[in-house]
Amino acid sequence: MKRAGAPVDDFSQDAWLEPWRGVFVERGERITGIVREIGGNLADFAQGHKHFGLHRRADGWWVYRDWAPNATALVLVGDFSDWQERGEFFAQAQGSGCWELVLPSEALQHGQHYRLKMHWPGGQGERLPAWGRRVVQDPTTNIFSAQVWEEIPHVWKNTTPANCLPPIIYEAHVGMSSEAAGIATWSEFREHMLPRIVGAGYNTLQLMAVQEHPYYGSFGYHVGSFFAPSSRFGTPNELKELVDAAHGMGLRVIMDLVHSHAVRNAVEGISHYDGTPYQFFHDGERGYHEVWDSRCFDYAKPQVRHFLLSNIRYWLEEYQFDGFRFDGVTSMLYRDHGFGAGFGGYGDYFHGRTDEDAIDYLTLATRLMDEWKPQSMAIAEDVSGMPGLCAPRKQGGCGFHYRLAMGVPDMWFKCVEDMREEDWLMGWMWGELTNRRADERIISYVESHDQAMVGGKSFLFAMADASIYNGMGKTSGDLRAERAVALHKMARLATLGTAGHGYLNFMGNEFGHPEWIDFPREGNGWSYQHARRQWSLRDREDLRYKGVGDFDGAMMQLLREPKWFDAKPEHVSEHNDDKTLAWKRGDLLFILNFHGTQSFRDWPVWVESGVWQLVLDTDAAQFGGHDRVAADQRFTVAAENGNFGKLLLYAPSYTGLVLRKVL
Repeated sequence: MKRAGAPVDDFSQDAWLEPWRGVFVERGERITGIVREIGGNLADFAQGHKHFGLHRRADGWWVYRDWAPNATALVLVGDFSDWQERGEFFAQAQGSGCWELVLPSEALQHGQHYRLKMHWPGGQGERLPAWGRRVVQDPTTNIFSAQVWEEIPHVWKNTTPANCLPPIIYEAHVGMSSEAAGIATWSEFREHMLPRIVGAGYNTLQLMAVQEHPYYGSFGYHVGSFFAPSSRFGTPNELKELVDAAHGMGLRVIMDLVHSHAVRNAVEGISHYDGTPYQFFHDGERGYHEVWDSRCFDYAKPQVRHFLLSNIRYWLEEYQFDGFRFDGVTSMLYRDHGFGAGFGGYGDYFHGRTDEDAIDYLTLATRLMDEWKPQSMAIAEDVSGMPGLCAPRKQGGCGFHYRLAMGVPDMWFKCVEDMREEDWLMGWMWGELTNRRADERIISYVESHDQAMVGGKSFLFAMADASIYNGMGKTSGDLRAERAVALHKMARLATLGTAGHGYLNFMGNEFGHPEWIDFPREGNGWSYQHARRQWSLRDREDLRYKGVGDFDGAMMQLLREPKWFDAKPEHVSEHNDDKTLAWKRGDLLFILNFHGTQSFRDWPVWVESGVWQLVLDTDAAQFGGHDRVAADQRFTVAAENGNFGKLLLYAPSYTGLVLRKVL
């Protein structure tokens, strides 16, 4: 499938990789061998969710199947058995570690709670079913149980929007999407948030924390039940209704997929599922992620690949998701999870620190997505810049469609938190904004959820500090808040204006949401104060937030066009003393003045001769600015040197301007 955005180079033409071409050949050969071993068809292989777990058969009887090779007995206990082990609920061993239980139709009823009682040599314990599709938490005891669940099947009304637009991604957490102090639902998000997202100009919704996780404060990254949508937010059908409605409004919907690790809980997860620590994970120290306090999958095991690949097809098929942001890819790629030596040259990627089994799994994952749903997108969260991550599989690459440009937010936060403004180097800034492998498609962003997690701050808050509380009124006269608002708009314009193939924003940051993110926990008195979004700030006419949000909408309206994204950004000029930076992209010219006190009259920039018109101004009055440049004005540039001439314009301090060549 052809994907929008600036063209990418051929990975095979990177001469600096020649010493390691054999590595990529070996990877390709391994994938060919794995696919051959499973019968040649990944989509057929990745159907474990249709076999394992609890299902109603065509004849009305129930069947439960599981894989627990160390178990000596497996029995369902629940409401239907008074939580006691009863003979009729014992599964029978089927060989190869598999178990099966068949029950008459009246044995189980919709809504009943249950767990597995697993016996193994020397012990026993209760477990949630690994393939369970519905897991709920008792509000009184806080104990998690699986639930027999038979909803009337959702009838899908809409399909994935048929477009190849560059992904303009709105990253969202359903639970914290409401202003109320509590947990929002799938239905509330569908009703209240989808119109906001579409109205703001985004074309792709990224949902976080979809997979069930025992601890709400983990932000959904310590997954316990991989096939169960989080019941905190509602029922499975209500999630399907959300995705369906989003498709009907022109949004593609992707989800955060956590296959990089799993929660270490034994009862609420799969950490010691059959009594061993190594059923799904590496044995010994390698099976534990010390930094994340979680478990690390053993991707070499066929059963683990079967489990995870089936999980991919399940979400694509059952819930009609359009792709995934693969979380923690850097941690998967390296045995030291990327925390060891840095990446100063190509040799740092090829000296034995890579986890080749994980690379095989990721390659199989993108291949499955392309085979099962060709229009889906696979985005890698990788900060290491591993060569080949987004390269075609036929060239030994992993086949990801996009990689997150994680260095860009690092650059912006370094500027405002660690550097003096006078030390900002325009060439360094340009380099960070456009630093990408020529053979990769990149998603750029100023900030995601990461930067604002407890201990961090949103980008606006990092600049405004205490002024966020008393300086955000339009008439406050607070210079610190004024600076923060101006630079917030400029950073977003610079990032989207140089973005390679897509752009991402976290929910609420489009209007500069204040403070930080902190989920209810003992340390904050179980407060929801910072686990919500204050939409009333965005809508108030007397606050600066409205101008910030309105600018973001205008920027999206101008810059989301696929034709514009097809062009590469071309550097025009930079000046460190003046703090000015200019570049051209397609028929648009970007001029940014980061100087805090100096405005420049008749500021010169060499461009193609013709007529240029101002189409966007961060300093415009409707965006909360000083309105120092007349709107819609045109500039006629006479040819002086070939087809180029000097465009002279007023470049106010802390302002970004965009001009379009109209004649």
